[in-house]
Amino acid sequence: MILAGDIGGTKTVLGLYTKNPQGTLECVCEQTFASNAYPQFDDILELFLKSDSKIDTACFGIAGPIVDQRCQTTNLPWVIDARELATKLGTPKIKLLNDLEAMALGILNSPANDLVELNPNAQTKNGNIAIIAAGTGLGQAILYWDGTQHQPMATEGGHTDFAPQTPQQDQLLGYLRKLFKDHVSWERVLCGDGFGYLYDFLLDIGFGAANPAIPSASHADDRNAMISRLGINNEDPVCIEVVRLFTELYAAEAGNLALKCLSSGGVFIGGGISPKIRPALESADFLRAFTAKGRFTNLLSQMSIKLSLNPNTPLMGAANYFSD
Repeated sequence: MILAGDIGGTKTVLGLYTKNPQGTLECVCEQTFASNAYPQFDDILELFLKSDSKIDTACFGIAGPIVDQRCQTTNLPWVIDARELATKLGTPKIKLLNDLEAMALGILNSPANDLVELNPNAQTKNGNIAIIAAGTGLGQAILYWDGTQHQPMATEGGHTDFAPQTPQQDQLLGYLRKLFKDHVSWERVLCGDGFGYLYDFLLDIGFGAANPAIPSASHADDRNAMISRLGINNEDPVCIEVVRLFTELYAAEAGNLALKCLSSGGVFIGGGISPKIRPALESADFLRAFTAKGRFTNLLSQMSIKLSLNPNTPLMGAANYFSD
């Protein structure tokens, strides 16, 4: 039996799989848990696994840095250790991956109808691939091309310094520095909470009037979802600008990652937010901000940018880890 997990700051998804005679994975069961409802990951495992479950291999994609097969999760108070899991599950075949590594492996095996090309001028080439995904946080990974196949590489690039590129973004950085005095990272704006920060920033500079229907900051999840929904549906002028600005920033950082790893093989965009703002990502504004890199504009203008629509991509990447 194969145990796979996608462990994020908002939700944790676990699945059990078997392989049929053709070598194809078949799902036995899958369950989603609200991550912050549990003090530790073991509590979820005990609820999910039956006492007679025999686990042959287990792989987990986790939102956080993996060091020596141990992870202190970024947005949860959990510590997950592969050695402890090996004892608990009764198998030495345990692997912890960064969640974007798992997503990268899943995307490599995604069917064509799970992916949407965002660049009509894309040219298909071999080479490194960049993966970026905004959700509870901002994940980034690289699929390194070794000349024969792609190898996943984890990063914590979402925590690098936020770099404004327009006068409005200069103002945004000044606003964010008041909230985050030690360090303003890309993750502060390119995540679920980013919609709320962008909304409050636009109100602060007098862009428009507050919408009385939008909850206060103490109801963050509902608030962020409402802001993005009103913006993508063109129902509120400030929310429309929030989505436009979020999209501009997302494109800019995707372009930054593409340059850092020279992703001639293209860029994949995953995460829970992207499918919800798909019309904005398919706009000319997104492509313009992605390619706005001065002397490297022409290089980026030919790069494939694919949007992943399957929310289970990290889980499938983890499930397939030991397949080879």
